[in-house]
Amino acid sequence: MVVATAIVLGAVAVRLFFLDYQSLDYLGFVQRWYEYIQQHGGFAALKDNFANYNAPYLYLLAAASYLPIPPLLAVKLISIVFDGLLGWFAYRILTLRIFRYPAGPVPAAGAAVVVLLPTVVLNGSMWAQADSIYAAFSAGGLYYLLRHRPWLACSFFGLALAFKLQAVFLFPVLLLLVLRRTVPWQALAAIPGVYLLLDVPALLLGADPRSLLLVYLDQAETYDQLTLNAPNVYQYLNVTQSDVLRDAGIALTGVLVLGLIAVVVLRRIELTGTRILLAAAVSALLVPFLLPSMHERYFYLADVLTVLVACQLPRRLWYVPVLTQFASLFSYLPFLLLPGRLQELAADPKLMFAPVVDFRILATAVLVALTGTLLVARREFQRGRQS
Repeated sequence: MVVATAIVLGAVAVRLFFLDYQSLDYLGFVQRWYEYIQQHGGFAALKDNFANYNAPYLYLLAAASYLPIPPLLAVKLISIVFDGLLGWFAYRILTLRIFRYPAGPVPAAGAAVVVLLPTVVLNGSMWAQADSIYAAFSAGGLYYLLRHRPWLACSFFGLALAFKLQAVFLFPVLLLLVLRRTVPWQALAAIPGVYLLLDVPALLLGADPRSLLLVYLDQAETYDQLTLNAPNVYQYLNVTQSDVLRDAGIALTGVLVLGLIAVVVLRRIELTGTRILLAAAVSALLVPFLLPSMHERYFYLADVLTVLVACQLPRRLWYVPVLTQFASLFSYLPFLLLPGRLQELAADPKLMFAPVVDFRILATAVLVALTGTLLVARREFQRGRQS
């Protein structure tokens, strides 16, 4: 209890330093959504199409709008609460008996590292982003997968998907478990079931069904750049926009993911807890590294899961979360530093999103982390081949 209290107090104290910061995303989007909700009757405002986020996040904004606190604090408190839930599921995963160090200091230390990761701290308390929400539910889904509770796991993945499309970065793991008959395919119905169920309140309030169903398709069509400050493979190219490269990147990602799954399935490899966790970490690194139009924040799940695999296999993977966090953090900084550079940018707009560290170096850090995780996963999976 003393350790848990110290972790919570430390995590809260660090976040207090950033609560007054107003990011451009907050000023340009979330603040406007929050004020629209306040001005149009709280939950009653959800009948209107005023935001490009899915309904469940807007429910949280609407609920917070009734509190007697400033909008900026209300928005950030939502994310901070889910930072705590994310840390809780990280701790629960590491205490499972299928892992190497379920007792002792490792689970608490791993959870503490997760909630104190610079990108986790900055994402919610500084940037006012909501990535901790889908990440917390994704971690919950992974936790229940490891406990062999597939319906509950898929329900959590449905919750994650309802908040952010980036939850799909872990769906290859689900497909692998279904094909290996560890998860019954019927349990997958819980994902769209939960997703659609969460749209019901908005529909009852009068929201447009088409807008609700196509919200992620509309998001996907917003940007056509190959990368939006993400430390991925497209940083090596001198091309910023290309439909051919976009299509090729999507196809390559699909082929590689399905190929890796096919190898595991055809070789009938036993899926232990360690191997499932490794598969999740590989998926969270590989998919955003290869897919086009990724933002810098899309390695959030990788930031978290690489810590968990390093706790499980510290001698072989200790450097992976270090490299992943280095790449993610320095990808955040060009955007987070913008409000303090407005005069400089007015004089020279070409400095917009100027990197603190060359993005090719950051992409290389992720590539090394991904390669190292893949090599360790390969050894682990080879040992689990069934005759």
